[in-house]
Order: sequence, then C-alpha cells, then structure tokens
Amino acid sequence: MAKEFDVCVIGSGPGGYVAAIRASQLGLKTAIVEKRDLGGVCLNIGCIPTKALLKSAQVAEYFQHAGDYGFDAGEVKPDFPKIIKRSRNAATKMSKGVQFLMKTNKIEVIRGKGVFDSKNELKIVDDKDKETGRIKAKHFIVATGARARELPNLKFDGKTIIDYERAMKLEKQPKRMLIVGAGAIGIEFAYFYHAIGTEVTVVEMQKNILPVEDAEVSKELEKLYRKKGMNILTESTVENVSKKGQKLEVTVKTKKGEEKIETDVVLSAVGVVGNVEGLGLEDIGVKVEKGAIQVDRKTYKTSVDGIYAIGDVAGAPWLAHKASHEALRCIERIAGEDPKPIDYQNIPGCTYCQPQVASVGMTEDQAKEAGYKVKVGKFPFQANGKAVGAGQTDGFVKVIFDEKYGEWLGCHMIGADVTDMITEAVVARDLETTGHEIISAVHPHPTLSETVMEAVAEAYGEGVHLGTPPKKK
Repeated sequence: MAKEFDVCVIGSGPGGYVAAIRASQLGLKTAIVEKRDLGGVCLNIGCIPTKALLKSAQVAEYFQHAGDYGFDAGEVKPDFPKIIKRSRNAATKMSKGVQFLMKTNKIEVIRGKGVFDSKNELKIVDDKDKETGRIKAKHFIVATGARARELPNLKFDGKTIIDYERAMKLEKQPKRMLIVGAGAIGIEFAYFYHAIGTEVTVVEMQKNILPVEDAEVSKELEKLYRKKGMNILTESTVENVSKKGQKLEVTVKTKKGEEKIETDVVLSAVGVVGNVEGLGLEDIGVKVEKGAIQVDRKTYKTSVDGIYAIGDVAGAPWLAHKASHEALRCIERIAGEDPKPIDYQNIPGCTYCQPQVASVGMTEDQAKEAGYKVKVGKFPFQANGKAVGAGQTDGFVKVIFDEKYGEWLGCHMIGADVTDMITEAVVARDLETTGHEIISAVHPHPTLSETVMEAVAEAYGEGVHLGTPPKKK
C-alpha cells in the first residue's frame, strides 16, 4: 500500500532538502526520497568538501610565504590522507546537519531510488532494482541534481581518468595531473593540487580559462597561475590518452601544433549533465531536452501537471544557491503564495580558487554586444589598505554601468575573499541602486569592501585613490 503525502521531493541536495523544509513549514505533509547521503552532491562530494580542500591549499600557501609575514616555518610537507580526511569530515558534519533538519521539521526520509509509475505514484527501488515501497503525492518535485559529463575519448575508470568526485577522494597525491576543462570545477582542483605540490597542466578549448567570466578577470588569473608555474594550454583539446608503462601519455592539440604530455592522472572537468535517466520521466510524459527537464521558470512546473523540477536537473546555471531559491519559489507557489520570480540575470557565480573569482550580471563584452554605451570602473587591491596589510594584493574589482540610465550592468571581481564581497553588487542590482548611491554609502575602512565603492567612483570619474585625472563635465 502506498504512503500518501502532499509533497514528495526526489533528491536531497540544496534544492531538494530546502524544498522539503519549506513545504513542511507551510503545513504540507512532506517526504523526501534519497538513494545516497542526505545533502546531495553539494554537501557530500561538491561545494562543502571542495572548500575544505581549498582551505588546506590556502594554508599550504601561507606556509610557503611565512617569511613574508615574519616567520621561519621551515620545510612543511602536505599530509595528503589527512587533508582528504578533513574534507570528508566536513562533508559528514553537514550531511548530519541535514538529517537533523529533516527530523526537526517532521519530514519522512525514504531511502532508495524513485521511479515514476504514473504522475501520481512513485515506486521506490533499492540498488538491485527491487521494489521496497510506493508513494502517492499531490505534488512531486524532481531535484536529482547532475553528474560529471563524460567525453567519448575520456571514459572514467576511477583510477587514471577521473571525475571531480574521485579527485576529492584519491588515496595518494599524484605527482602530475592533467585537467581537461578550465571552468570553476577544473580551476578549483588545479589550484588545490598545484598548491600542495602536484605538477598541474590545464587544457581548455576556449580562448580563456574561466571562459564565462569577464575577459580581464580570466586573463588576470591565467597570468597569476602561469607565474606560479602552472602549465595552462588554452585553445587546446585532448585528442588521445594512452598508457605508457605506469604513466599516461596525453596527446594535446594546441595552437602551435600537437604536444604529448606525460601525467599520472587525467581529471575531466568539462561540465555536468542532469540526472534524468531511470526516473520514468519519459513514460509519464515529462519533457526532457539535452539532459535537462524542461520547466516553466516561474512555477517550475514540467509538461505534466503535479510534477515539478528544480536545481541542476532543470538546467543551467548549475549552482547550489540557484537550486535553493528555485526550491523556495516552487514550494511557495504550490502552497498558493505569489513569491517574486527569480531574476536569472542576477545570480552570482563564484570560483573558490585563490585569488577567488566572483561575478554577477553582464561582462563588458556582453554589455557592448547588447548595445549599451558603458561606464567602466576598476580598482586594484594593491591600492587597498586592508589588502596591503594582509599581503593579498592580487586582483581588482571591475564594475560596468549603462551610461544612459545608470543601470548597474555587471560586477566582476578577482582577489582575496571576493566570493563574500559580490553580495553587495547582487543586492544593489536587485534594488536598482545607482552608482552614486553606492559612492555615497559609507564603507568601513580599512576593508576589502571599499574596493567596490572605489571602482564605482572610478566609473563616474570621482575616484580619489588612483591618481586618475578628473573627467571634464
């Protein structure tokens, strides 16, 4: 006999568990179905454990530059298993936190994989496809997330050709690693492994690393990483990977011709694809295109009444915070409320390497291509007192405004802690704040946040800390 609920959420990542909690808060009888650990990719094999790894990398860099801060630390070597263990402990702690939230909010957790038998009924099966139960619900929310995209010539074997999940659980630190793809995932792992002593090569088919970012930001990060000794090959593709004894020989097609590179392991980080298979979606008429469930971006309804989809499985941008906000909007509409729709042009993107990269809105090139006449302001961290005192002066803040109406079109940052700073631009854009309102808002001194105000002042010819000649009015 099937258990009955008002809402059943399939998947417990940042979209799924948030949806379940909000549903319960609004008085809906709620269940959540999960075949792995609560918290999904983000908490278990994504956002959280990778940030723990990246913190270890940052600490390694602190030791490497201890002399700059007045300390003689001597030789410090990474203990790779301990670094990995710390990362896994962070993931476990967060997953237990979600378990606590499920219990506190009286959400029934059902273990197994959900497969639609009809639009009103879900079959639960174990890892051997044996049915263990059934669920009926008025509303089903699919929040099954995404997984690493696998290229035809780079099939994952878990040992020499790996995905991001395996990269954060390796038993032994590789001496050499070749990373295919220089998006956020690829660059974060490139930074981590390079910082702890692995020889890293990055292969990116686009013109710049972090190709979705503003070109100036991407070029700045590439310059800094080349200076640190990272091998970066842009406008390049991996043509073949072959075994050469205990090592791999990777054939890379570059701008200058073919190059063969020896490595211990290849990490393929060329994006993700939604987990849409095996759920019975097509059988009940849910429309799926290119690995993503098609939804109305205001209600998150699929092509079938009563079935909704949120987060990575519903397509780009593949970000945890986007999934959580879609979860809230979806549930609130199910409950009869009328929440403000998400502005998908105002979702920030963050890359947690060092220096960090954060952005929201249009790049300068995108703004110009859209026909805007722009005002652009930049302020470097080397002119910021807090950054100088901290010894972290790499990078800058760049802002883009529409000259005609003063709309804040975009904000792009590279530097220490900018993933925390980008929120000012997100909130300001949401409130339609003008540049002059940012300039007139008192920013505390000395802080890194002053660079935002300074960049805006530069855009309007009112900067006082760069020696920029005043603009004629």
